[in-house]
Amino acid sequence: MPKLTVSPLAPAGFPDLPIIPGLRLAAHAAGERYRRRADLALAELAAGSTIAGVFTRSTMPGAPVVWCRRHIRKGKARAIVVNAGNANVFTGKQGMDDVATTAKAIAGVVGCRPGEVMVASTGVIGETLSVDRLVRAVPTLQGKLKDRNWRAAAKAICTTDTYPKGAWARAVIDGVSVTIAGIAKGSGMIAPDMATMLSFLFTDAKLPSNVLDDLLKWANRRSFNCITVDGDTSTSDTVLLAATGQGARHARVIDATDPR
Repeated sequence: MPKLTVSPLAPAGFPDLPIIPGLRLAAHAAGERYRRRADLALAELAAGSTIAGVFTRSTMPGAPVVWCRRHIRKGKARAIVVNAGNANVFTGKQGMDDVATTAKAIAGVVGCRPGEVMVASTGVIGETLSVDRLVRAVPTLQGKLKDRNWRAAAKAICTTDTYPKGAWARAVIDGVSVTIAGIAKGSGMIAPDMATMLSFLFTDAKLPSNVLDDLLKWANRRSFNCITVDGDTSTSDTVLLAATGQGARHARVIDATDPR
């Protein structure tokens, strides 16, 4: 892969993202498409974590999007796995089988059901995954999990991005401080309704999935859905928001409109 010129809009460096209790991250070079760089990222979530997501509005979504839509309805997740280089789009039944195989492999090392593993892919379309390479990489990937591995994970999910992207903030729920942090990728094929956009957000707050869903949709309408670069919408857009509930104890929240 030729070295890309870093965007003049790039920040001076990757931000110093904080630890999110209940979250560990890893990155590894599986060699699915790229050589000599990490192309596989894993986020491991504590038991009891909740999740919500927003996805592409394309009528031809990729297999990972179909998988996530099917399983995210339960609002629970223990892991998110992302591969870069191959989007697993227009791959038919084989593509769905490959997503299931990947989720099963991750579930085996995390200790959960495959349906608690969210899968995302980005890259070329119309080519089947080298899923055996991904599966072989899983034990090594799991062994690299750390609670402060943000930059490595952010770099692993990039394709034509010229720099990794991350951000974080603190918020207050009824006087108790909570943290939210995340990473994102996206360069070309960016139009309203996200587009070749992958973003993974995490908080230590204890929030039910319905609250996460409302908050994510509200924020997405005011951020990712307002961006355009080239007017093209992708088939793989995925933004996931997970809450580990492992931070300081705060008042119970059951509604996103709660003024606290």
